[in-house]
Amino acid sequence: MMTTKELQEEILRLKKEKDICILVHAYQSHDIWEIADYVGDSYGLSEKAAQSPCKNVLMCGVRFMAETVKILSPEKRVLLSHPQADCPMARQLDVDMVKQLKERYPSHAVVAYVNTTAELKTVCDVCVTSSSAVSILKNMQEKKILFIPDCNLGGWAAEQVPEKEIQLVHGGCPTHAGITVKELEEAKRRHPNALVLVHPECQMEISQRADYVGSTTGIMDYAKKSEAQEFIIGTENSIVQHLQFACPRKQFYVLSKDCVCHNMKLTTLADVYHCVAGDGGEEIQLPGEVLEQAKKCLDRMLELGE
Repeated sequence: MMTTKELQEEILRLKKEKDICILVHAYQSHDIWEIADYVGDSYGLSEKAAQSPCKNVLMCGVRFMAETVKILSPEKRVLLSHPQADCPMARQLDVDMVKQLKERYPSHAVVAYVNTTAELKTVCDVCVTSSSAVSILKNMQEKKILFIPDCNLGGWAAEQVPEKEIQLVHGGCPTHAGITVKELEEAKRRHPNALVLVHPECQMEISQRADYVGSTTGIMDYAKKSEAQEFIIGTENSIVQHLQFACPRKQFYVLSKDCVCHNMKLTTLADVYHCVAGDGGEEIQLPGEVLEQAKKCLDRMLELGE
């Protein structure tokens, strides 16, 4: 039997011995945060992996995130911490469906949320993240945009870029989209002095009533810097615990007790241990043409985001 601390210490020893960079998405549990080289949003983690001197990378997150790491660092060995950890939103569209949409909207540029598969990125023009979507849409020369797959993020961004004609496709994050106005009203009744901070993957009715809308990292940064003392958090509920550690004198409340990403929760500290020990996880391998074409989509994101 090992304690949490002993297991963490063994992971830290093995990752150093085996030249492994551990990336941990913000929605992972705090015991996994504590052994990470980098914690953050999906694309930011991929950039950190590309900058790391390590030859091996372990992504504690979901499959599309590990694929993005591989696209940016094709020469590195990339592991996904749990083979079944996937993103339902990333699977809502496939290549054939996007090709059909492009035939229907031939004059539209296709903008893909980074929460898509590597294969899907090969037939899109540019990627965006939740934090860069508005600026990239503004910087694009194209006036007509087909935004996939999250209609909540796309709708929120479209409101801020009225000069563009943005066509949304029905889709989105079932975890965030499940938050209801009734839950928001109840949370505000319980905590009337709390600011409401939500992710743009939430329904528009939720975003419109929030004090701040932004990416997971943006929500955490806002809460840390704010002079307010109470916050209702409208994103994956693990963020409440992480903020409680970061700001123990402030109060944080979940907007919805059901806002839990079960795919993220598949990864445990023991899974991380088995990955660094060499008998766990799944190595991500992508065909050369997918790596090449998907990278063009990400490269244009960087170009337009500057």
